[in-house]
Amino acid sequence: MAQEIEKKFLVTGDYKPSVTKHFRITQGYLSSSPERTVRVRIKDNTGFLTIKGIGNRSGTTRFEWEKEITEEEARELLKICEPGLIDKTRFIIPEMSGLEFEVDEFYGDNEGLVIAEIELPSEDHEFNAPNWVGKEVTGDTRYYNSKLLKYPYKNW
Repeated sequence: MAQEIEKKFLVTGDYKPSVTKHFRITQGYLSSSPERTVRVRIKDNTGFLTIKGIGNRSGTTRFEWEKEITEEEARELLKICEPGLIDKTRFIIPEMSGLEFEVDEFYGDNEGLVIAEIELPSEDHEFNAPNWVGKEVTGDTRYYNSKLLKYPYKNW
């Protein structure tokens, strides 16, 4: 099965001059249990159903399975999700070695929070962090989208 290996960082500078594309994301959770989150997402006009397992000790690696579904299917599933939705814009920024940073700018109860993620081929893969990348928050579960629904950034 698929493994997701990623690192998360707070954003502390202006990343927008490097953006190559962006899209709006709305997502909810059918299950936000740390052992198995089940996410429903609409990215532009496409739906996705994603299952994630619990992370390893560092929070860098965890099981991930994702399936594309129709936007209509996703909208129907969002109606039966746990209360609340995550609303954000994702900005894509190329990294020098061919990887990409995904920068999420949150809205609503998480307004003001901006997080950068980079998906890696291995936990020890080296990458070049731009000057707008701040403190690493990979293992801090407060920054998981499923946690931001229950404990939004505005209440920290």
